[in-house]
Amino acid sequence: MRRFTNHLSRVLLPLAAAAGLAATPKPNIVLIYTDDVGYGDVGCYGATRVKTPNIDKLAAGGLRFTNAHSPSATCTPSRYALLTGEYAWRRKGTGVLPGDAKLIIAPGRETIPSLLRRAGYATGCVGKWHLGLGEGHPDWNGEIKPGPLEIGFDYAFIMPATGDRVPCVFVENHRVAGLDPADPIQVSYGKQIGGEPTGREHPELLKVKPSHGHDNTIVNGISRIGFMSGGKSARWVDEDIADTLTRKAVTFIEQHRDRPFFLYFATHDIHVPRAPHARFAGSSGCGIRGDVIQQLDWCVGEIVATLDRLKLTDDTLLVFTSDNGPVVDDGYRDGAVENLNGHKPGGPLRGGKYSAFDAGTRVPFIVRPPGHVEPGVSDALISQVDFLASFAALTGQKLAEDAGPDSFNVLPGLLGESKTGRDHLVEHAGILSLIKGRWKYIEPGKGPKVLANVHIESGIAPEPQLYDLNEDLGEKRNVAAEHPEIVKELAGLLEKLRDHPRSRP
Repeated sequence: MRRFTNHLSRVLLPLAAAAGLAATPKPNIVLIYTDDVGYGDVGCYGATRVKTPNIDKLAAGGLRFTNAHSPSATCTPSRYALLTGEYAWRRKGTGVLPGDAKLIIAPGRETIPSLLRRAGYATGCVGKWHLGLGEGHPDWNGEIKPGPLEIGFDYAFIMPATGDRVPCVFVENHRVAGLDPADPIQVSYGKQIGGEPTGREHPELLKVKPSHGHDNTIVNGISRIGFMSGGKSARWVDEDIADTLTRKAVTFIEQHRDRPFFLYFATHDIHVPRAPHARFAGSSGCGIRGDVIQQLDWCVGEIVATLDRLKLTDDTLLVFTSDNGPVVDDGYRDGAVENLNGHKPGGPLRGGKYSAFDAGTRVPFIVRPPGHVEPGVSDALISQVDFLASFAALTGQKLAEDAGPDSFNVLPGLLGESKTGRDHLVEHAGILSLIKGRWKYIEPGKGPKVLANVHIESGIAPEPQLYDLNEDLGEKRNVAAEHPEIVKELAGLLEKLRDHPRSRP
């Protein structure tokens, strides 16, 4: 056990960072990156219908941020930006990927795991990946690379894409886990392959029917996006995914307890398909979506309990957050819409996943710093793209000029030493938005006002939008016409940020 006291947090680390030296001891870092969890989906952010005691306890003993954002309103671009420190909208090919896409983070570029490995950390990735593997269309029956190990992770146990996309197997390091060579895997996103039934042709075989798309190969009674055949022994069971991933995350912590480690634990929950384990099914009173929220809370509790059991709590920086905002109907008729029972996934915010309104990117963000910290609530403006620069400061490293072009060092805010974060941030949901101080500007765009499949307001309008978030957190009143000078200022700043390849100070 390496005691990381509040005195070290407040004194040694900033001094070491300023001197460009590595601080000792280095805290462990556990980043729990959840999927589709909205601002109103957990108790400490106002949820009353679903119960999240473990997440709430984490917030009660740490810092709860009310103005922290994912880099994008969808998963792949948020994950790209988080790991690289670069806004995904700057780079083509970083939209939501199919399950057979190539790796979109170039090996050799600086990432959070490469940065921390250089500082002596063991680095592990467990859970949802969705950043591509190999050079595209990988051979799932051989070595699958480049992947997580080529961008800085020492160990990886991942879902290649999402739960609703094939292949429905786990990849451990460079190979599919549990694969029988006599039953090779084939994957296609273009045409049906093999003799596997599809949801479109055999809806009678489904235990949950799709609402839009999601009608290709059936695995475990659930039809997916894309086609696959083979790999029967390696296929996951959806109801066991949370247990499997949490067990792998716990094992990684146990195996690296005696040295600094970084664990990126990217949960499948609460993404579709929602298939809670039997012990959580029906537990919430808010339908299947509420059930998987409570299952997620259990996963968080297992990580916290492991750190406590191994006496690592005081040595560990623990972060809980989400890749984007909430969605209720995201492709399956699973009863989530009908059974919300008064639960409000976005809380007081407007929009949701895919939306330019704030529910798309303003997400739960809880930090429990190492050592003792005065618990509290912070309204510091923070983006997940800031982790790279902040972890560099935490470990006494200096980023290269070409690394993390949009990552700000907000370490004092993360550690509770300052109520200030960054000066501005860009939100991404097809179109771009800019938050600076109390103001939010949404650039004009073309598109539907409501995304029909998911029943979420897009936030897109043909005219500029300006909201005073201090007075109108729900973005109900567009005041652009009343403040043309602010619209001009923010539109100009956004254009400058778009045109310049770097925003980091």
